[in-house]
Amino acid sequence: MTGAASHKTFRTAIVPAAGLGTRFLPTTKAVPKELLPVVDTPGIELVADEAAQAGASRMIVVTSPGKESVVSYFQRQPELEATLERKGKTALLEKVRRAPGLLDVEVAIQEEALGLGHAVAQAEPNLTDDDSAVAVLLPDDLVLPVGVLSRMADVRARQGGSVLCAFDIPKEQISPYGVFDVSETDEQDVKRVHGMVEKPAPEDAPSTFAAAGRYLLDRAVFDALRRITPGSGGELQLTDAVALLIKEGHPVHIVVHRGGRHDLGNPGGFLRAAVDFALEDPDYGPALRSWLAERIETDRS
Repeated sequence: MTGAASHKTFRTAIVPAAGLGTRFLPTTKAVPKELLPVVDTPGIELVADEAAQAGASRMIVVTSPGKESVVSYFQRQPELEATLERKGKTALLEKVRRAPGLLDVEVAIQEEALGLGHAVAQAEPNLTDDDSAVAVLLPDDLVLPVGVLSRMADVRARQGGSVLCAFDIPKEQISPYGVFDVSETDEQDVKRVHGMVEKPAPEDAPSTFAAAGRYLLDRAVFDALRRITPGSGGELQLTDAVALLIKEGHPVHIVVHRGGRHDLGNPGGFLRAAVDFALEDPDYGPALRSWLAERIETDRS
């Protein structure tokens, strides 16, 4: 589906970025984890690009006090651009201009970390009457190849309601995830959701379809967020709001994504993403591939 067609389904992407990044300390004392580079591009720019490709024209970054640099990253820097242009560094100039040109970026502040549902709710005052649905993209999750959000928008355009992304996980590995209770539809890899179980034992899992960090949510989710009660740790969970909508007859579907993913939320996953992206880069890939082969062979000897 083209971005223009998706644009009719939603125009606003919400990116929760208020976390402290404790797993990346001490670096995140000064640099938000969302700005750590995957090769040379911050993860939040990769997510913003994904949203723009699916039709979003603006992005609301939900952040905490002191993390304003996440939003500043998407602002133009005329002096830097003029310097690069004067020196003829055209390729670098294009990279610097890329993020500010993707979409319009706004900020919403989450004063206290009270869960993903609470973070998403902070973006509601930024919405207008035109926002009948919003996309939520978790910046820790890179879903590859890009395109699942466009398909989710297509499913909402036909089915209404809310659409979530899911991965098919081997049953023995399912317990760390939120798992969907689903029934089949007449469309391949699109399933109707009847409920969700958080972190079930493999034998208790209702399916092998686990939630990923992409949501296309009907505007009704904000009303549901006001009506749910906090769970463990006093946090408001987005999945509880979706469960309430399902209980009240709101249609919810999943799109099963048959690609890959990277978890940027921990150093191990971040390193795998960096290596994966670097191997595909024409400037860095060939030398890195040779070095990795030699390095692995050295370990074996």
